[in-house]
Amino acid sequence: MASYILRRLLLIVPTLLGIMILNFGIVQLAPGGPVEQMIAKAHGQGNAAVSRISSDSDAGAAPVSSGKYRGDQGLDPAVIAAIEKDFGFDKPFAKRFALMMRHYATFDFGESYFQNRRVIDLVKEKLPVSISLGLWTTLLIYGISIPLGIAKAVRSGSRFDAWSSILIVFGYAIPSYLFAILLIELFAGGSFLHLFPFRGIHSENWSGLPWRRRIADYAWHMALPVTAMVIGGFASLTMLTRNSFLDEIGKQYVLTARAKGLKPARVLYGHVFRNAMLIVIAGFPAAFIAVLFTGSLLTEIIFSLDGLGLLGYQATLARDYPIMFATLYIYTLIGLALNLLSDLMYVIVDPRIDFAER
Repeated sequence: MASYILRRLLLIVPTLLGIMILNFGIVQLAPGGPVEQMIAKAHGQGNAAVSRISSDSDAGAAPVSSGKYRGDQGLDPAVIAAIEKDFGFDKPFAKRFALMMRHYATFDFGESYFQNRRVIDLVKEKLPVSISLGLWTTLLIYGISIPLGIAKAVRSGSRFDAWSSILIVFGYAIPSYLFAILLIELFAGGSFLHLFPFRGIHSENWSGLPWRRRIADYAWHMALPVTAMVIGGFASLTMLTRNSFLDEIGKQYVLTARAKGLKPARVLYGHVFRNAMLIVIAGFPAAFIAVLFTGSLLTEIIFSLDGLGLLGYQATLARDYPIMFATLYIYTLIGLALNLLSDLMYVIVDPRIDFAER
């Protein structure tokens, strides 16, 4: 098993490199890059917009269009060249990518183009918010969906199965962001009650509170965002668990175990559980990544949670490449690590699986 883990760890390097190359190339071709953003600011605000550009350029020269960027009419090519140099676009594509990956190998993500702060500091500041939201949401989704899916499988065709299916339909039908708006209207000072805060992950005086009050304040602020995301995510996992258990319950080895006189709980949790849970465990990394980096984006915006998803979204709009590629790098590393963890969980649940032999 150790050799398998080592091989998987070594495979992370080319996989990560391929993802970064592909996305780096696509982003370079997209219009409205940082150079064009600065050109637009220069047109709208004059010399103040290019104050960060090297003073070697002569902004007062005769305006000539280089034709290289949209909207560069009326700007001296020397100013445009200075903007390119400031953002590193004076270097060839391959050299820029190689320099970026060399720094990323030591988690040196450089400085944000437009926030004038180190990217690693921004990531450290925002990441705990996204991890909090994603971790509690994923744990609650699994904590609700697995017992509910098992109960639906065991009582298939009963009233409980029918009534609980109505909840599943609601979970499928209502997107998490719409449910978040509904929760705000009902419980966060919208049109009805004001029982929960509308924004933020904790109160302003949180650092001065006793530790018990800190936990309570944190839970108070996270209640509505996490609830909104759980409602949007538990339905599919519940049905996956139910169908997986139903498939296993109908197999011959279950009938044999029952014929031997084993108790239903022993059959369910001693034999069926391991086999049925394999497909559920396989989906854990994808579910966690989806909640942490995709599903939480609109929730972070709606509840004003200043997390990594919101940071990446704002960076994409501003074409702040250091933040965009830093968040992509971190997302990819976490995703690859969770895929390896998923394989290890396979072995824990069912020791008959041996990836090293394969």
